[in-house]
Amino acid sequence: MIIPHPSHLARIPGHFTFDATTSVRASDGAQGAADLLRTLLAPATGLPLRPSPTGRVVLALDPELGGLGAEGYGLTVGPDAVLLRAARPAGLLHGVQTIRQLLPAQALSERPESGVAWRMPCVQVTDVPRFGWRGMMLDVARHFQPVSFLRRFVDLLAFHKLNVLHLHLTDDQGWRMPVAAYPRLTEVGGARSRSMIGRSGSGRFDDLPHAGAYTAAELRSLVAYAAERGVTVVPEIEMPGHTRAALAAYPHLGNVPGRELDVWTEWGVCRNILGVHDEVLDFCRTVLGEVLDVFPSSYVHIGGDECPVTEWEESPAARRRAAELGLAAPKDLRGWFLGRIGDFLIEAGRRPLCWAEDSGTLPPEFTVMPWRDTDHGLAAARRGHDVIMAPHRSTYLDYPQTEQPGEPLGQAGGIVDLRAVHGGETVPADWEPAAAARVLGTQAQLWSEFVPTAEHAEYLVFPRLCALADRAWNPAGDWSTDFLPALLRHEDRLAALGIAHRTIPHPAVPPHTPRATSRTTSPRTISQ
Repeated sequence: MIIPHPSHLARIPGHFTFDATTSVRASDGAQGAADLLRTLLAPATGLPLRPSPTGRVVLALDPELGGLGAEGYGLTVGPDAVLLRAARPAGLLHGVQTIRQLLPAQALSERPESGVAWRMPCVQVTDVPRFGWRGMMLDVARHFQPVSFLRRFVDLLAFHKLNVLHLHLTDDQGWRMPVAAYPRLTEVGGARSRSMIGRSGSGRFDDLPHAGAYTAAELRSLVAYAAERGVTVVPEIEMPGHTRAALAAYPHLGNVPGRELDVWTEWGVCRNILGVHDEVLDFCRTVLGEVLDVFPSSYVHIGGDECPVTEWEESPAARRRAAELGLAAPKDLRGWFLGRIGDFLIEAGRRPLCWAEDSGTLPPEFTVMPWRDTDHGLAAARRGHDVIMAPHRSTYLDYPQTEQPGEPLGQAGGIVDLRAVHGGETVPADWEPAAAARVLGTQAQLWSEFVPTAEHAEYLVFPRLCALADRAWNPAGDWSTDFLPALLRHEDRLAALGIAHRTIPHPAVPPHTPRATSRTTSPRTISQ
């Protein structure tokens, strides 16, 4: 019935009906959730849901409900009243989304719906998420999406009780984050001459320029909009690799004096990376200082992986710096670089976050996102890192969903179907308790090499994101008895929300068994 599957739900006799006389009573601290309920239900129902001290819909914040944690809620729907309780405001916001799912799907429409009885079944729900980090990474660097789409995406995340929007704002192919101290980052780095839309080596381009960048005001507005819905926006600024767009804007930050570069028009891992001279570190600190001013998130992502070191090995300045630091080889500058940036973020009261592409050592203060293999997550947890699991074979939604003809072009190396996403284990059963306790949660990824439009993005994300949301909230939910029957009913909701999604498979259709993927091909970005 509900996605993600609640921790506990029991049906009781009867229905509760919202009508023009229904009013809402909100306790201290619950007004935000009451306002959200009105905002979300008004377009389709037209109901005012006026505030009243005698309202039959009661939203109550009670810090004594410690068993519900930071995001859990209790919901009782009776024939005459609705009671939504939580210990923290986030729990009330999740409960509002459950109320939306209990109502007819037409309640999700953005247009007025007539002739609908706005009633929901009587239930008792106690619902607490398993993981505190339940997110989605959206790559707006390779293909820019307007802030209006980001707001819609926030709404879709919140509807599925996901609480993190991870924005990949910079890469070789584009820089979308405004930085007042370095205006050329968006003026130059925010535009490229063309985009490759075929797979690596295909040589097929759309031959159209691509450009876009956000304003600081737009991003601040997005952060506030997301917070009202219980979603945190986490920014990502790539370094020291994946920085070709920054080097096109400010060539002196690179490793070859006097060289000029353009914003990259290919996909994959670019060999051009930041230098390691003091001016580069000052640049990174200044950029991140402005990022911190826009994004209040506790976590700041700085990329950190897929950093070819050829330029450092060839650079006299980089070799000299490695020697001065007593490092064995220029490749060790990556760990030193990340450590300096991590120190800056920690001194600013934030937590550094980066990708982990292998089991190599990262600065101990970093939270890591292992994406190649769950074993890398285990290795990181054993070293004392907090971990957010992002294994590509179950969380990368830029892979095709099927092998059927007509499937949109996607990442090479196999498919990731709905069953693979739902079958992903955030914490494998054989992990020791100490390592398992280090796992903060999981998130899906949508790299946008092959995703030029918002409609295409939604098609790739849904319904697979529903599966990830279900596993992140309640891993005990079973595929065949809990998730798939609920998802088949959920499809009406996706349609009411106007989501261009892939048709949900019938239970009789056997799931696809994912093929193994070569370790020599990067699933995060296509190797050239």
